[in-house]
Amino acid sequence: MNIVAHEDQPREAWRTGVETRMHIAASNGAEQLCIFEQWIAPGTGAPPHTHPVEEVLTVVAGKADMWIDEDHAVLTSGQSVIVPAHRRHGFRNIGSDVLHMHAVLASSSFEALPDGASEPVRRWGLLTEP
Repeated sequence: MNIVAHEDQPREAWRTGVETRMHIAASNGAEQLCIFEQWIAPGTGAPPHTHPVEEVLTVVAGKADMWIDEDHAVLTSGQSVIVPAHRRHGFRNIGSDVLHMHAVLASSSFEALPDGASEPVRRWGLLTEP
C-alpha cells in the first residue's frame, strides 16, 4: 500500500504568484492520475494552455475567472469545471484573497502546452532509479 502524506510534499514556486503542491503523480507511484493543489495570488493564474488529457479544476477557496476556449465563467468555493482534453483553457484569481485550487489530470504526470510554445511543459513524471 502506497500512502502519501500530503503535508510532507513541498510547495513549489511554479511561476510568479503561484505555488503548487503535488499530491499524487508518477513520481510517487501513480499510474493514471496527477493530483495537485495551488495557491494563486490575486491577479495571477494560469495562462492559456492545453493538456492531452481531461482535467478537473476545483475552487477550494477564493474566486476565479476560468475559461475554456472563448467561454468564461466565475467559479467560487465548492465549484469545479471539467476541461476536455486538447481544449485551450486557463484561469485568473479575480478576488482580493489567495485563490486555492485543486486539480486532477487523467495522467500520471503533468503535461501542458502553453499558447505559443513549441514544446510542452512536463512535471512530476517517473523518477529514475539510481
